[in-house]
Amino acid sequence: MLKDVAALIGRIGVGVVFIAHGWQKVAEWGLDGTATAFAGMGVPLPTLSAWFAAIVELGGGALLLLGVATPVVGVLLAVDMLGALVIVHLPNGLLGQGGYELVLVLGVAALALGFNGGSLALDRVVKDRRRAAATA
Repeated sequence: MLKDVAALIGRIGVGVVFIAHGWQKVAEWGLDGTATAFAGMGVPLPTLSAWFAAIVELGGGALLLLGVATPVVGVLLAVDMLGALVIVHLPNGLLGQGGYELVLVLGVAALALGFNGGSLALDRVVKDRRRAAATA
């Protein structure tokens, strides 16, 4: 049970950070502002990339936090962070201004939690209840 609580805490922490970054792209900068910033960073297809990043970070962060569709969400969040790492942050090195340490940690954490989200994930709780009802 302790490992499930640890996974829940991890999902909550990582999910909140992704939600905050997605919300920032939608509500603070706006999708047009995000696309303009992405274009300035050399991100290909900046408008499509802005939409992808915002939706994956905001929606995926919420789903990861709740424990819904975690393998798919974990992969999508990891792909989002891989793009940020390779396209934007890699030239800045691991540490310091614009470094890739945050996107690296978020990407690998999302991937790990996506496949090891613990039994306190909403998907697992619903599945276990259905299984119990079917055998009753």
